[in-house]
Amino acid sequence: MAQRTLFRNAYVYDADARAFARREVLIDGQTIAAVGENLTAGDAVVRDLNGAYLCPGLVDAHTHGRKGFDFSAADEDALRAMALSYVKNGVTCLYPTLATAPLADWIAAADRIRSVAIPQYAGIHLEGRYLNPDFRGAHSLADLRNPDAAELAQILPHLGKKPHVTAALELDADGSFTRCAMQAGATLSLGHTGASFEQASAAFDAGATALTHTFNAMPGLHHRKGGPICAAVGRPVYTEFICDGIHIQPEMVRLAYRMQDPDYFVLVTDSLEVAGMPDGEYRVGSLPITFYGGKAMTLDGHLAGSTLSMADAVNNLMQFCGLSLAQALYHATLAPARELGIADVVGSIEPGKRADLLIAEPNDTVLHPLQVFTGEKWYDCND
Repeated sequence: MAQRTLFRNAYVYDADARAFARREVLIDGQTIAAVGENLTAGDAVVRDLNGAYLCPGLVDAHTHGRKGFDFSAADEDALRAMALSYVKNGVTCLYPTLATAPLADWIAAADRIRSVAIPQYAGIHLEGRYLNPDFRGAHSLADLRNPDAAELAQILPHLGKKPHVTAALELDADGSFTRCAMQAGATLSLGHTGASFEQASAAFDAGATALTHTFNAMPGLHHRKGGPICAAVGRPVYTEFICDGIHIQPEMVRLAYRMQDPDYFVLVTDSLEVAGMPDGEYRVGSLPITFYGGKAMTLDGHLAGSTLSMADAVNNLMQFCGLSLAQALYHATLAPARELGIADVVGSIEPGKRADLLIAEPNDTVLHPLQVFTGEKWYDCND
């Protein structure tokens, strides 16, 4: 029989309102049953939160790994260890992201991830192969291909119900790759792209709904060339940002936040296996990288992914843009859930959604995770 838990004396986060309010939350097993005031406890275990903030678990749409493990090569033990590490950092839902690799390696990695059936792994993000070679960043040149609908159709059955795909869609000459992704129910993001303003606009018109790690691995803003960033702003396009102060300078994050509709501003980590690890030599997908002085770099000098956590991304966004926690938290919860098409399940504290809850200090200027409740279990953060 599922356990019922009633959380009382908490300030509950309303993601749509971007505000905390004194509420109670009733959990039935792994589902949120009710949110309101003066709820009846009945047979529920009552948990007094002593005025703490009760937040949705954080959602990361773009992460390659952490704690010495990469999703491209992780076995069952590594996948479970990573899931626990994410939870202890406040992340209760994420998309394991596979960097460029041979197709057979992608299929094998996707099959391993899905076979373990870890609830935190809500889908798989393909970030690779179908990228513009001139904007490949930390991706293996030898394994890149133009967007190939036949190849995509071959791997899609291995990705589950809600896959997410990054591609340089200006290279999808006949639109067949985009149509294949759309027909399979995938969400599609323009990334590692050399698209012009016109090409990016056409990609969004055709069905792409996101821009992968905005500013990185794409043409920058220019007063005579709008490019993909200009095309995304002002449209219902989810723009991802690696808010670590390295991939994007704080003043550019601030500018982007002022330009973009906040509903579509998404925080991601793009974290690598180096996250939470000491300096040394590592890999992203099939590509060797080095990590020294806080930066992950390819051997030929390209900036690789980050060592960022989602909680740190929220805190950085608050600092860079002068936001409160209530304003910033949306961009790490409901915004990425909406980007991935899974907002009916996670991303906010609403009846019928999964009971992924993050308890944090009641502080409007910093996100300090204390405990996570998910899968009817409690986890202390960062222990």
